[in-house]
Amino acid sequence: MYKAFGIVNSSSRNIRVEGLEDYRPIGAFSFLGRYRVVDFPISNLSNSDIDRIQVYVQEKPRTLVAHIGTGRHYNINSKSGKLQILFSDAGQGNDIYNTDIAAYYENLECIEEMHHPYVVITPDYMVYSADFSKLIDQHIESGADVTLLYHAVDNAKDNFLSCNILNLNKQKGVLSIAPNHGNAKSRNIFMDTYIMKKDLFVELIHKARAISSAFTLTDIINELHNDLDVRGISHRGYFASITDFQSYYDANMNLIDIKAAQTLFDPEWPIYTRTNDSCPTHYYDTAEIRNSVVSNGCQIQGTVENSIIGRGCIIHKGAVIKNSVVLAGAEIGEGVHVENQVVDKLVKILHVKEVVSNSGLPGYIKRGDRI
Repeated sequence: MYKAFGIVNSSSRNIRVEGLEDYRPIGAFSFLGRYRVVDFPISNLSNSDIDRIQVYVQEKPRTLVAHIGTGRHYNINSKSGKLQILFSDAGQGNDIYNTDIAAYYENLECIEEMHHPYVVITPDYMVYSADFSKLIDQHIESGADVTLLYHAVDNAKDNFLSCNILNLNKQKGVLSIAPNHGNAKSRNIFMDTYIMKKDLFVELIHKARAISSAFTLTDIINELHNDLDVRGISHRGYFASITDFQSYYDANMNLIDIKAAQTLFDPEWPIYTRTNDSCPTHYYDTAEIRNSVVSNGCQIQGTVENSIIGRGCIIHKGAVIKNSVVLAGAEIGEGVHVENQVVDKLVKILHVKEVVSNSGLPGYIKRGDRI
């Protein structure tokens, strides 16, 4: 029997990615042309020999559920493992009652039937790699009640503004969890990742419900911090929190750089995803590709520079794509110039010849649009 089961939680009520989230939850967002954001937490759990996993979904679940399926493509043991998709009706969008605690409470029976002594909770909107088996061992050795994962950054004034921070003492004990108000550069960004005993987790769910219908797991840990031994563990390596449109664009663009990508991807720590049998990309004689990530199944006759191209895209002759994220199945017409954009799935840009936004303020072309 494994030590822990895993929970992949959906984004909190204060997080909204304009445009993209109108059509799917953040966990279902395309990432780097090949992956979905949810692939990263599920792969971390699977690679850590945690093969009983619960994935919580709320709004617009169809795309996410279709991608996850049975979970077989995540290398989960087919005999002892199981991936459950659990739903919640606890409010929608920015509703005050739309909390992680409400979702856990609705599915409490599924949590209580888990026979594992520990639980690892990780979000579906953060991209990073972590060996949870080692973190569980550190948690047990420390004797802490709750262990929280954080990432130290020096750009918190302008970034991670929808995230929480950990205030730590010198022994990395957690003094409090607080919102990042952008009033300091150096902060310990809480990665919304928890490790604790399952019995304590269930107890915290009940206590949170008894105190406030709007309490989150973070709120109840803050409320009881004098009674709990809460420790922080620092994460190293690549880390992105997709909590708004700009952070989604930046996270994709940053990983075009091979050195940055090497801090996330490791051959010994594969990121699993649902694959298909599409053919390799066809590059015509007129195609020019510079510093870009191009997925399979594309037909490219134009120029692609510093961009990410999703599966099955068609880039016609004379088209120019710069500093953009183009999702699967898009078509960019002859002579069209696309720059500083996120082009959603199945878009056709055939008639407007210039779709350009200012550098640092990327534009968005909505899913399935024809322009």
